[in-house]
Amino acid sequence: MNKQPLAEVFGFPADSFTEEARRHRNNRLCPFNNKVPNCTKDSVVDPLGVCTIFDNDELAIICPVRFRQNWIIAEHAAAFCFSPGTRWTTLVEVRLNDKNGKSAGNIDVVLVAYDEEGKVTDFGSLEVQSVYISGNLRKSFFKPYADDPSGYLTTDWSRSRKKVPRPDYLSSSRKRLAPQLIYKGGIFKAWGRKQAVAVHSVFFDRLPSLPQVAKAEADIAWLIYDLVYDEQQQRYNLTPTRTIYTQFKPSLDRITLSEAGAVEDFIANLQLKLNAKLNGASTVEISDVPADLPADETDLFDELENI
Repeated sequence: MNKQPLAEVFGFPADSFTEEARRHRNNRLCPFNNKVPNCTKDSVVDPLGVCTIFDNDELAIICPVRFRQNWIIAEHAAAFCFSPGTRWTTLVEVRLNDKNGKSAGNIDVVLVAYDEEGKVTDFGSLEVQSVYISGNLRKSFFKPYADDPSGYLTTDWSRSRKKVPRPDYLSSSRKRLAPQLIYKGGIFKAWGRKQAVAVHSVFFDRLPSLPQVAKAEADIAWLIYDLVYDEQQQRYNLTPTRTIYTQFKPSLDRITLSEAGAVEDFIANLQLKLNAKLNGASTVEISDVPADLPADETDLFDELENI
């Protein structure tokens, strides 16, 4: 188990001291086709140059730009969206508006097919999904590493009381991936355009099982990748592992809807809480809102009254 979380920093393993790795660290460069040569994660002036962290014996990609290595994700998405031999290119961070002209967000990558005269003939979307993390990565780990990489790596982290950041796959799927599919994906579905989602295999494996269909019947292609270490290059390479084809609504339903557990367990928990409340109160009226409700619960009652 890795006691420190930094797996890749500015595109290279944290323990790599090759000339190229040093050059990228010293100049804060991004080798993965960022929109500018430098890393811009979290800040242009002081970027958080961590691409990937350790999660016990696994890797977790925390930067979406990490998926742009050699642009293989665009190649694979184009193979799903267009017929063989189609001329295509990519446009990044394209604003998408709804029917009322309000922004539904930016598309990570739009694949654009065009003819010999440069006229748009078709298009599709490519969304890239990295994972959110919990914990203070910058202050506790990245800054000490940036100040002294060798000293950082020789630190006995087993004695450290610093909380090691962990990937939060549940929040990432519900707060990031699901809204993307609902808002942006819903528009592309209405337009009859295909969509691809690039994701790390450990992330995809934590999603609910998605009902698969044949490629010809699919609205969405899930492009699933791993990071494979190359001993000669002393770095990780983004490597395709498999592609899963699904339809839009069944995928959205599986990701956004929770599977119901046993109602008896919920009732038993209600009984325990009710017993505790009744034992500590003289009279409780169901219609009354307790005066000591936390702010978020008070807001909830307000919302319920407006329904």
